[in-house]
Amino acid sequence: MSFTRTKLFIACTLAGSLALTACSNSNNDDKKQNTLTASAPATGEASNLSERNAQQRLIKTLEQHFKTAGIQAKIIDIKPTEVPNLYWVNLEGMSSVYATSDGKFLIQGDVIRLGDKKLHNVSENLQAAANKKHLANLKTEDLLVYPAQGKTKHVVYVFTDASCPYCHKLHEHIPEITAKGIEVRYIAWPRGEQFMPAMESVWCSADRRAAFDQAIAGAQLPAATCKNPVRDQYQLGLNMGVNGTPAIYNTEGVYLGGYLSPEELEQRLNN
Repeated sequence: MSFTRTKLFIACTLAGSLALTACSNSNNDDKKQNTLTASAPATGEASNLSERNAQQRLIKTLEQHFKTAGIQAKIIDIKPTEVPNLYWVNLEGMSSVYATSDGKFLIQGDVIRLGDKKLHNVSENLQAAANKKHLANLKTEDLLVYPAQGKTKHVVYVFTDASCPYCHKLHEHIPEITAKGIEVRYIAWPRGEQFMPAMESVWCSADRRAAFDQAIAGAQLPAATCKNPVRDQYQLGLNMGVNGTPAIYNTEGVYLGGYLSPEELEQRLNN
């Protein structure tokens, strides 16, 4: 993807529209830092303060660059990665990106560490920690829940859309999944504005499960007539970097994958 297209992608994504996706103060800080480093032997505290100052400078630099480029991007969080001079940047409404410490370059995609038997995504733990907080704030009554049969061994959160073929395929396996002791909590994530009414109708139904069964089979449901969390859940997905459905997460905020068979899902949860 070219840099121009990247900028357009970010700008469009952050415009707040529902785009169709595939189913798949510095002086005071300086004074505080000088005081701390001059009088306190706790060099770890000084180092932490210095890092926080570096992050604040990077945020200001990126915000200025975004403004210059006409990108309406809101930075939620910035954290250093294990890669020297590379920071993980959590942006509202899109997938996280990386930024160099001078704020001159953004990198989209994954940064992988080599050397072990398995490849390691350097931002996985950072993104998962942010996702875990988001998921923990959800209210069960705002979700579509399929309890585990017998003892609950695992809980998964699944961003879903009734119009998505792979969501349909996953949904067909719900009895097998729950039989393995896995509770499934669906989060509404319509893949485009045109799919919003159907998901709102499901969430407004007295029996969400029955309504979802009908909607995912292609039935036309009555128009929604209640206040519902569908748009908020869609925004949650954007904040977590969801760009397609199904998107499956465990309770620790780790992304497990898109469509997974019951056996694959169980294996990933156990690992």
